[in-house]
Parts: sequence; structure tokens; C-alpha cells
Amino acid sequence: MSRRKERSPEGQRFGDTLRRLRNERDLSQERLAEAANLTADYVGFVERGENVPTLTVLLKLARALRVDASELLSEFTVATLKRMKL
Repeated sequence: MSRRKERSPEGQRFGDTLRRLRNERDLSQERLAEAANLTADYVGFVERGENVPTLTVLLKLARALRVDASELLSEFTVATLKRMKL
């Protein structure tokens, strides 16, 4: 039986930003995943806040979306990032 992953508020916020940027570019999860060399399932997990990507994956997503990586983190303040203990 599969276990549902816990969603963190930060992960959900990142996922919302990723989904917005993907939709603005009229990309499906599958097309974004292909461009970033990821699986569509993984992109879905990230968009739902069930998985927080590593820096390497964040950079792959930014490149595939043709945005600066900072745009994917635009919803986060320095205080929020410090609280996350990155």
C-alpha cells in the first residue's frame, strides 16, 4: 500500500510557484519533466508539495522553464529560508 507523503507549507508554496510558471508556459507536467530529465510523477509530487527538490533539481527545473532559479524561490523571504534550516 502506498503511503501519502506529508506536505510542508514551504513545499506547497514552491509547488504552487512551479505550477504557475509551468502553466504560464503552456507546458504539461510530462513536457516539463522531459525537458528537465525528470519523471512526470516527480514533477507532480513537487507541485503538490509532497517532495522538496534538491538544488540540482531546482536548477534543472529553472533551465527547463527558461527562468532564473531565483524566480522559483521568489515566494520565499530570507527569514523563511532560514527557518527551513537549509
